[in-house]
Amino acid sequence: MVGRESGQVRLRVVMDTKTTTLEKHVHQFTLSDCHVYTDEYDSYNGIERERSTVAHGIKEWARDDDDGSRECHTNTAEGMLTGLRNFLRPFRGMHKKYLSGYVAVHECRVNLKHDENHTSKLLAPVSKIRKQEMEAV
Repeated sequence: MVGRESGQVRLRVVMDTKTTTLEKHVHQFTLSDCHVYTDEYDSYNGIERERSTVAHGIKEWARDDDDGSRECHTNTAEGMLTGLRNFLRPFRGMHKKYLSGYVAVHECRVNLKHDENHTSKLLAPVSKIRKQEMEAV
């Protein structure tokens, strides 16, 4: 899931894409009054949120709902998953029991990208070590 306004993502590795699995994920990580954008996959039908869909089956990739503000598409989530795939590519076939850890690292990278304060705090120790290394030379 990707927050349209916040840019924050919530990624989880799941064993299946059944209705109960997807419902649990969406309900856990979204507010009850949020608007969810999905494709027409049947497992999303039980989500108890306001929902707009695009029908990839008939080659519909985006749609304007004529409400003046909401365009329905899943491009943001699909683009984020492309970023995940690119992040995983150099590891060339990790064991599936470690996949959730790699996915968590990518989630953290994406979420930190949108919060400059956390990024600088995270990198501060690295900068300090680098500075010490440079002074030692």
